[in-house]
Amino acid sequence: MRDRFTAEMKEALKAGDKRKLATVRLIQAALKDKDIEARGAGKGQSTDDEILALLQKMIKQRHESLAIYEQNNRPELAQAEREEAEIIASFLPQQLDEAETRAAVEAAIAETGAASMKDMGKVIGVLRAQYAGRMDFSKASALVKERLPKG
Repeated sequence: MRDRFTAEMKEALKAGDKRKLATVRLIQAALKDKDIEARGAGKGQSTDDEILALLQKMIKQRHESLAIYEQNNRPELAQAEREEAEIIASFLPQQLDEAETRAAVEAAIAETGAASMKDMGKVIGVLRAQYAGRMDFSKASALVKERLPKG
């Protein structure tokens, strides 16, 4: 993935695509911060799964900012956030659709034997391990809550 970021940055630089160039640089800076943090904890470089999680977090931040800008009638800032989110999302693998997410949740519930909301952490853990970077975990959490009885 790191090589892809470098290649995309070079391509954006040659094409004069300032938005893409700035966004890829943001990704690389966030990744460098994560690597420094990992070294401090005695770990090596971030894995591809950790990079995917970082990208998803960055997209979520962009969507939150986008909503705030739209509420405050700042369409030019909202558009910038939307474009950044799209560029970041282009590095993620194909996302699961609603039906695939629902099926994955059902399979994870069956696999863990989850019987109540107390088991939600186990289910989400299995989903994160199997679908890192390919699933919107906020939607998956809602499906798990909908599916598991309280108690």
